Amino acid sequence: MDLRIATLAERPTLKSSFRNAETEPWPAFMEEDPMAMLYYSDVRTAHPEYGLIAYDANDPDQAVARAFCVPFAWDGDPALGELPADGWDGVIWRSARDRQIGRRPNMVSALEISIPTDLQGTGLSGRMLAAMRENAARLGFEHLVAPVRPNHKHLVPDMPIDAYAALVRDDGLPQDPWLRVHARAGGRIVGTCKRAMVIPGTLAEWRAWTGLPFDETGQVVVPGALVPVRCDVEHDVAVYVEPGVWVHHRL
Repeated sequence: MDLRIATLAERPTLKSSFRNAETEPWPAFMEEDPMAMLYYSDVRTAHPEYGLIAYDANDPDQAVARAFCVPFAWDGDPALGELPADGWDGVIWRSARDRQIGRRPNMVSALEISIPTDLQGTGLSGRMLAAMRENAARLGFEHLVAPVRPNHKHLVPDMPIDAYAALVRDDGLPQDPWLRVHARAGGRIVGTCKRAMVIPGTLAEWRAWTGLPFDETGQVVVPGALVPVRCDVEHDVAVYVEPGVWVHHRL
């Protein structure tokens, strides 16, 4: 593959979706996060220079990977883990607010690096992360942070996120593959965010999103979810509160 990477500002009409919808890596319920809807509804207008699309030069109109991030203003020290407790959702609403009130951002947060399932394991994730780092530095930022969604955490949904983030291999690198990519790129784990993403819904909505019955009050283990979903039958609501791991990259 003759890989090329362009910003949405450079290629505003280039689609970010993959050729085969079945290769999209995210569970269906992940598309129901209200904050994600806020961000992706106007990313090409609000932050086109922060969106990266990879494509094959031999097929220049088709995405093979994508990476998105947002600038935001923050007073804490990211190197010390002084970052938003609401993680992924938090950087999105802060970025939108900063733009509305004219507040100048001082750091960038990664939001997504997506590789189609049929190309995972080919090194694309590392290349997209490197491109994201380079792009943020080119835009004049010293700090890139990431409320990382560890991609193997769903295999142990009952394990606390702090314990999971601390797991390392014999070589000292994180046990989780996606955290390992960040570490190899120079990122450092600086903390966790217990409510990186909150997805509420009625029981009917959760049934449609997952195909599960959601007919008993309690914790429901959902395929692809990092922690169980909290179901309340009496009040006809279920809420998913996803944790994340804060990683800091000094550019």
